[in-house]
Amino acid sequence: MSKILYSLEEIKLYNGVNQAKTWIIIGESIYDVTDYMNKHPGGRELIMEYAGNDATVAFNNFGHSFNAKNIMKLYKIGKVLKERNLMNDKNNIKDNITKRRYLSLLFSWFCKCDC
Repeated sequence: MSKILYSLEEIKLYNGVNQAKTWIIIGESIYDVTDYMNKHPGGRELIMEYAGNDATVAFNNFGHSFNAKNIMKLYKIGKVLKERNLMNDKNNIKDNITKRRYLSLLFSWFCKCDC
């Protein structure tokens, strides 16, 4: 397995359409299941529903066997690049500053002493 990171946009290109390879996401890992699709007990069509997309919920909800999870290791090609949304980061920073100010005021109110 290579330790390569791929963006969601890049993963979507590997959707099995027009002879493209077929990749799926399970958890944070990316699997190239192109060569496995015809061997899949649930059929090729089941995997195609998630081609180029996140199949985590479907994979986990089915309750795959230990053996199935071991087989998946053979097809792992990388991990999903965690794309950061700068707007969300700015909002989180602002929220944290607001929380700190609130806690500071609350603490000063409770800790007033006549020393």
